[in-house]
Amino acid sequence: VRPVRTSAPSTTAALAEVVRRAAEDGLTVKAAGSGHSFTGVAATDGVLIRPDRLTGIRSVDRAAGTVTVAAGTPLKRLNEALAAQGLSLTNMGDIMEQTVSGAVSTGTHGTGRESASLAAQITGLELVLADGSVTRCSADENPDVFAAARLGLGALGVISEVTFAVEPAFLLHAREEPMPFAQVVSEFDQLVAENEHFEFYWFPHTDGCNTKRNNRSAGPARPLPRVRGWVDDELLSNGVFQAACSLGKRAPATVPSVARISSRALSARTYTDIPYRVFTSPRRVRFVEMEYALPREAAMDALRELKTLVARSGFRVSFPVEIRTAPADDIPLSTASGRETAYIAVHMYRGTPHEAYFTAAERIMTAHGGRPHWGKLHSRDAEYLADVYPRFAEFTALRDRLDPDRLFGNDYLRRVLGA
Repeated sequence: VRPVRTSAPSTTAALAEVVRRAAEDGLTVKAAGSGHSFTGVAATDGVLIRPDRLTGIRSVDRAAGTVTVAAGTPLKRLNEALAAQGLSLTNMGDIMEQTVSGAVSTGTHGTGRESASLAAQITGLELVLADGSVTRCSADENPDVFAAARLGLGALGVISEVTFAVEPAFLLHAREEPMPFAQVVSEFDQLVAENEHFEFYWFPHTDGCNTKRNNRSAGPARPLPRVRGWVDDELLSNGVFQAACSLGKRAPATVPSVARISSRALSARTYTDIPYRVFTSPRRVRFVEMEYALPREAAMDALRELKTLVARSGFRVSFPVEIRTAPADDIPLSTASGRETAYIAVHMYRGTPHEAYFTAAERIMTAHGGRPHWGKLHSRDAEYLADVYPRFAEFTALRDRLDPDRLFGNDYLRRVLGA
């Protein structure tokens, strides 16, 4: 993007002044996070707000079980600060490079039987609105704004701080092991029911999957040995995988053979550690991604269709397909709004043609009523999205009230929310 100007305010008051000046000058405003999203959700040719100085924990309320954090704080910094105080989020995604406001605004989620999304863990928000005023919202204060703004795509205002529910630090026992595709698909519902957090990866061109089950543990902590962790997470999952993807990009015919090797490279392992060291992992191999949220009962049929598609096509897919779950929540634009959900995420190595594969996969997902992840690649528009989100009109009506002149609008929001 080439904004007219860029600003990096360090306080809520300074952020409000940036918004007021932009409105006076007739410029649109967008706040960017870490740039992790694959869409143009934060793009603007007006005023671009950077998060670099709007960071840090503002308060911890142990009695209430909450932490209030500035919007631009990276999740990694939040997790480390909470751990130092003996606290933790209940759940999180598998990457922690995003800012807290960027993550919640685009629907970042992990996997879980009772919890998954970051937005569902929010208990309060502070927003700068289009007129430069600052408003606070929670379930008790401005509840209509709170309901929608927990996942607002930056369309309702600029988040200045977020209050999360937290709990005393706990341990998670991770069990990772290979499993045949047919077994994991047939036992999917049982695996979800029996584990607090279950996810798996299917390696295209193979019948191999890698499963991960995370459950709370009384301890003691048994982290991965440093050498084993480096071999699995850095050497195999990043270094060797980077080389394999690079080879596949240069010589696509090698992808199926390399995929079969990759599916067998990671052996079973167990370990017990604090949550963010179990939920998250380093991802250094660059990729592009599309993810769809499906009704959980439809997900395995959709995955079987995707497997058949890859087998019958000329696609060469070097990245695994990731499957996670989430309980239903009450956030209007949450991908899990009102329904038990399973996520299917497809990836391609950066620089490899992805359009045909993603388009074909998207046809499968939309045939099952899928909802695209707001921060990942997709082709859906407001007409489609209004049909799969029962509370879509509730969100757009609130947007009309809070930002009638579309100070916070851009091309992406015009496509997904309408003019």
